[in-house]
Amino acid sequence: VDYQKDRYANALDKFIELYGDENVSIYSAAGRSEISGNHTDHQHGCVLAGSINLDAIGVVARQDDVINVVSDSFNIKPIYLNDLDKKDEEEGTSEGLIRGVVSKLKELGYNIGGFKAFITSDVLVGAGLSSSAAFETIIGTIIDGLYNDMSIDMVTIAKVGQYAENVYFGKPCGLMDQCACAVGGLISIDFKDTEHPVVNHVDVDFSKYDHSLCIVDTKGSHADLTDAYGAIPTEMKDVAHYFGKEFLREVDEKEFFDHLADV
Repeated sequence: VDYQKDRYANALDKFIELYGDENVSIYSAAGRSEISGNHTDHQHGCVLAGSINLDAIGVVARQDDVINVVSDSFNIKPIYLNDLDKKDEEEGTSEGLIRGVVSKLKELGYNIGGFKAFITSDVLVGAGLSSSAAFETIIGTIIDGLYNDMSIDMVTIAKVGQYAENVYFGKPCGLMDQCACAVGGLISIDFKDTEHPVVNHVDVDFSKYDHSLCIVDTKGSHADLTDAYGAIPTEMKDVAHYFGKEFLREVDEKEFFDHLADV
């Protein structure tokens, strides 16, 4: 609790330092870990995932026509709302994620508007805890809170984040990361219909079963492994195509193991 009190107080002080003392709102989006089902989302499979107690928090105030974000030590370039088209030079950047989220929300018919924010995150970057999905989720939730009365379904916020990451950021991720960050808690997700994933909260206390989920900082990073990451769904689809199917969800389990050597 002491850590969080200091963290929020410091974030408020930083906002005042950057933008002056104004009425603000505070938003949060957690990182996530898959419990079971890594890389099965893009194969229309099933996932068990949970949000974690590391998150991004944003101190935010409204303004007209432009989005200004400082994220920890990153001074992100302004995003002007009259120019939301994809920029090739913004692939792999925070600017691309913000522009993609806002563009998709506008396309879906939601209200958009400008804001200024200081965002700080303790979700480890490049550690498989979805720091980028948490960032997409907090941007979408800020627009939701400031301009849509928190009326946007959180699975929609997740889809918007996935769109931003796929199209504007250039990483071919599935929907699991964003769903787990946006919906929160421990959830199961069935991706049989990827346009309408079935998301359910799972009410379980790990400690009752003598289990803990431990996050260990190994000082490694997968930030430079986008190409290797992108190869995984391609290889999984190649396996599905061997059986005449588009996704592994459609492949019969017994048939798969009967032909494992060929696969």
